[in-house]
Amino acid sequence: MKRAAGRLCVFLVTGTWLLPSARAQSRLDSLQRLDEVVIEAQTPVKEVIPAQRLAGDGLQRLGAHSVADAIRYFSGVQIKDYGGVGGLKTVNIRSMGTNHVGVFYDGIELGNAQNGVVDLGRFSLDNMEAVTLYNGQKSAIFQPAKDFSSAGSIYLQTRTPFFRDDERQHLKATLKGGSFGTVNPALVWDHKLSDRLSTSLSGEYLYTTGRYRFTYRVADSYDTTAVRRNGDVQAVRLEGGLFGSLPRGYWRTKAYFYRSERGYPGAVVKNKFSHEDRQWDMNAFAQGTYKQDFARYSLLLNAKYAYDYLHYLADPNRDAALMYINNHYHQRELYLSAAQRYALTDRWDVSLSADYQMNALNADLVDFVYPRRHTGLVAAATSLRVGRVDLQASVLGTFVTERVKSGSASAEDRHEWTPTAVLAWRLTDEWTARAFYKRIFRMPTLNDLYYTFIGNVSLNPEFTSQYNVGATYARTFSGRWLRRVEAQADAYYNEVEDKIVAMPTSNFFRWTMVNLGKVEIRGIDVAAQADWLLPGGVSLTSRLNYTFQRAQDFTDPDDSYYGGQIPYIPRNSGSATLQANWRRWEANYSFIYTGERYSSRANIPANYVLPWYTSDFSVARNIPLHRGTLKCTLEVNNLFNQQYEVVMSYPMPGTNVKAIVQYAF
Repeated sequence: MKRAAGRLCVFLVTGTWLLPSARAQSRLDSLQRLDEVVIEAQTPVKEVIPAQRLAGDGLQRLGAHSVADAIRYFSGVQIKDYGGVGGLKTVNIRSMGTNHVGVFYDGIELGNAQNGVVDLGRFSLDNMEAVTLYNGQKSAIFQPAKDFSSAGSIYLQTRTPFFRDDERQHLKATLKGGSFGTVNPALVWDHKLSDRLSTSLSGEYLYTTGRYRFTYRVADSYDTTAVRRNGDVQAVRLEGGLFGSLPRGYWRTKAYFYRSERGYPGAVVKNKFSHEDRQWDMNAFAQGTYKQDFARYSLLLNAKYAYDYLHYLADPNRDAALMYINNHYHQRELYLSAAQRYALTDRWDVSLSADYQMNALNADLVDFVYPRRHTGLVAAATSLRVGRVDLQASVLGTFVTERVKSGSASAEDRHEWTPTAVLAWRLTDEWTARAFYKRIFRMPTLNDLYYTFIGNVSLNPEFTSQYNVGATYARTFSGRWLRRVEAQADAYYNEVEDKIVAMPTSNFFRWTMVNLGKVEIRGIDVAAQADWLLPGGVSLTSRLNYTFQRAQDFTDPDDSYYGGQIPYIPRNSGSATLQANWRRWEANYSFIYTGERYSSRANIPANYVLPWYTSDFSVARNIPLHRGTLKCTLEVNNLFNQQYEVVMSYPMPGTNVKAIVQYAF
């Protein structure tokens, strides 16, 4: 067996390379691995508001390139992927729109006031401990006011250093590579400075040509083979953290830097397979958190400063079909937050939080107005437990002030109050029922309001109303192959009012933003997980997710497409994963399905988008080496070479191979 393991590792090192896994978990035996999975599986039961979570070894083994790839395994989520490794990746929760999703990195929201879109493709899983999705908001009332301000939230939790008594440092080196010329080395170093102070440094480099073969559909059939071009990416990520523990509290600081250059592969239309526009990004932020408990009183402070730079170039000298564009954008963000909680009794808590955020956008566009947005948020919340019933309620006040350069018109100041109410009832030790209502809104982005010749300073915010009822069942067994089972189901109804859409003016080449849209969403989300321990020491974890959605456009009753399914929302979608452990071997199979959709609000055959599915498989071997563990992984994605498009005319890769060599101690 040892010789076979050695040959496998040598093959992976000399062939191709790939994905990481947590060091501590690589040393555990099968029974301990099962116990860890059980702990993670219990998390949704404790949540008053429905939540889905991927963490630890289960997250690392999904065969995902980035956070966007991992989120595909959650129910109720739609990912827009504009073409493989280098394409933009955005997330939409329960069809309410990308701009209604808050993305939080170590507890503080990632912002983009310019267009409201956070590209999840730039967040690697190499240093990620957990990814959690909440519909509505987090169940905890002790949180910043920002955490109450989104219709749906994604929390990205990076690794926090953990040391045993005799440990001073950990090191994890990973080399990934494979199809499309992908090379992706990464390094994570944790160091214990004292019993109460530690540091973590991580770095990552990614290069890929983004060149892959695909088949192009002509006259309703795939009959042309081409190569995807201009999808190359070169990116560097650097991250450092300082972590301190206090009696009944903690503090932590983090600095983040990301820089990339990439090509936009573009849409494949009218037999045009190549595009030449390029984009350069630089994102940097520094943030800090302080939390302290004082008897019944708790205090949470957050601060962040972020700078984002974007350079977009479309050069007709390289592609005659392009109109010359050479734009530079600079964003600055300052964020401060203070949250307080007081326990009136052992079962009744109240909280009050206040946030301030400033956003500034500069650009070299003609007649640009240099907007400045000042946002204040105040949230009051309470949580009460009466027997088996948990009750939560909150109200959020949002106060927005806009300023632009002298001589230009700015949007009106906005003052809005929005409520949330939550109920959870533990019917038995195994069954929990829940319901929530949330009213929230999102401000128009700075592009919506001020983009030259297109923006409209008279826009109203988009409002959403969310209604949700659901139940969770969880049971742990002893003395059986089936060790634990958990299932949760939620039915929901959402409304989006004053939806912001682009409309042409009297000049077809000049559009403007207006409030026209109204969308109603009805859906069901189902998630189930089971943990098994089979004879011979084989442990299995199986996970299943399914979503049904009827997301209809009710904007204009006189429109012939009134009541049609909104673009890119499938009625049926789902995923399944199966993870197995035996001694030092690991195997993982995952399946994703997205049903038929339409690329436009006109649900007609010309806009029909075929359903698609993919299957991924990986196998790994852990080998003790000196003080640590060498892990070798081989992975095959899109196992059956499915030809598909997440977004119409943006073909995705077929079968591709990756491998990892990782050493951790």
